[in-house]
Amino acid sequence: MKDNINLNNAKIEISATNKKQYPKSLPLGEIVLVGKSNIGKSSFINSMLNRKKLARTSSEPGKTRQINFYNIDDMFYFVDLPGYGYSKMSKKDQLESGKYIEEYLEESKDISLIILLIDIRHNPTNDDIHMYNYILSKNIPFIILCNKADKIAKTKVEAKKDEIKKILGISYSTIYEYSSIKKEYVEPTWKNIFNIIKDVEK
Repeated sequence: MKDNINLNNAKIEISATNKKQYPKSLPLGEIVLVGKSNIGKSSFINSMLNRKKLARTSSEPGKTRQINFYNIDDMFYFVDLPGYGYSKMSKKDQLESGKYIEEYLEESKDISLIILLIDIRHNPTNDDIHMYNYILSKNIPFIILCNKADKIAKTKVEAKKDEIKKILGISYSTIYEYSSIKKEYVEPTWKNIFNIIKDVEK
């Protein structure tokens, strides 16, 4: 399926703050990225599309307040939700970001897959666990990416994944390693994504 999609034909469609701004549906729906504020969702998008600046990264965690829709060849969207769990964000801003996330996940009818990014170096935070349980409750296909795999020794990757699986209570293989720095993870991740969404028609 990936061969039939021009990944070079990618653009930011809109940055939305409410459901009236959500863009039109695309054939393969929406691949949604969730995770804490400094987990590297923008870097994930850029690395998956072999672009440097399509998704703007921020040196200040918690800065993004909007929902960013990236149109990939008029076939699907990458949807970057605001990050959660940034301790220096004001309570007001936390509530506002949470509102955007909850409204989107409740209102969108085009979600094909949710990708939860977790830092492989650390145990899942309470916010990660809350998000994971929320995703389970929505009964939407998902995978978990243990990001920043380049930050630990390769010999420790499987053990860290097993530790994260144990904490989250995962007994099956929807959890994979990833690194935006090392390109070796890009093709396997695309394969995992399209194995899930290949039968979707929106």
